[in-house]
Amino acid sequence: MLELRPNCECCDKDLPPEAMDALICTFECTFCADCVANVLAGACPNCGGNFSMRPIRPAAMLMKYPASTKRVFKAEGCGPARNAA
Repeated sequence: MLELRPNCECCDKDLPPEAMDALICTFECTFCADCVANVLAGACPNCGGNFSMRPIRPAAMLMKYPASTKRVFKAEGCGPARNAA
């Protein structure tokens, strides 16, 4: 089951389950579209992978499979991936 994280790891912007600007990498790292485009240069700083739009979980399925409430935030800031492996 895909973990729907509640915020951008870079700027801590709230990204509710229905957010259209939430992007994820293959490891489910979650960032907002603004940070992906303007800070991360399209590459995940954690793994070096690319991003895809995070799918929207239908409201009926959110009842059964709720989104995560655990926030992941890089307090030290984030930037383009250097050598992420």
